[in-house]
Amino acid sequence: MTQRKIIIDTDPGQDDAVAILVALASPDEIDVLGITCVAGNVPLDLTTRNARIVCELAGKRDVKVFAGCDRPLGRDLVTAEHVHGKTGLDGPDLPEPTMPVADGQAVDFIIDCLREHAPGTVTLCPLGPLTNIATALQKAPDIAKRIAKIVLMGGGYFEGGNITPAAEFNIYVDPEAADIVFKCGAPIVVMPLDVTHKALVTKNRNDAFRDIGSPVGIAVAQMTEFFERFDKEKYGSDGAPLHDPCVIAYLIQPDLFKGRHINVEIETDSELTMGMTVADWWGVTDRPPNATFMKEINADGFFDLLTVRLARL
Repeated sequence: MTQRKIIIDTDPGQDDAVAILVALASPDEIDVLGITCVAGNVPLDLTTRNARIVCELAGKRDVKVFAGCDRPLGRDLVTAEHVHGKTGLDGPDLPEPTMPVADGQAVDFIIDCLREHAPGTVTLCPLGPLTNIATALQKAPDIAKRIAKIVLMGGGYFEGGNITPAAEFNIYVDPEAADIVFKCGAPIVVMPLDVTHKALVTKNRNDAFRDIGSPVGIAVAQMTEFFERFDKEKYGSDGAPLHDPCVIAYLIQPDLFKGRHINVEIETDSELTMGMTVADWWGVTDRPPNATFMKEINADGFFDLLTVRLARL
């Protein structure tokens, strides 16, 4: 497989942290050009802190971590400390980061990367609200045609929402940003709740992370144990969904996932369904397809991949 150049746009979050670790453990397939942070699960100062903690845990202090947008485009920030804890990375006892935040702003880094690299060679991997990506598209509309692909975690159709009855958290936090991204014309692959709710961290799967025996393996097990306390109670399941690593797993092993190329629109007007991903799964409208919306995952293969990759760090 040809190495894919990516930018990870993120709001860590324990599941974001696992996604970052798997990407950094996969240099043959993935070249992480930089990590851009956005406010989401927790405020920006904490997401930027957490991204650097994860890079240092992986032993990758040379990765550039940029601070981005600290609030949605046109509304107040909604955060998720009730899920991720007060730091966003509760669970393991990890040291404060010593590597610096990179000079410059995340949005400018995204724009510069897309302009400096050949068209169709940089993939954007948003794991949180889409504020940074939308702001870059607004500031530099020419970059849309240069994006190889946008592979994002967000939305839901058959599973509904996880922050409101209709909306998934990442899209709900900044629906106006999501609307801009889904209308930008770049190829989009969506990992919605319909997929991630099938990627459950059961006890056996978490034990496999811990049995790696390294600081990374133990930390990941502790992260997912903390993270799952909320979702197991909420869903009554045997484990918590591991959302964001689906994005990175798709880049490495796309045959783990199945979906359809359909039209996806974002609700930005109705307070009842604000942030809903209106997915035309059955093709009942004449709206043109704009995204590959995933629905199925080989969960055992997914967790085998994560365990093997995390063991490299």
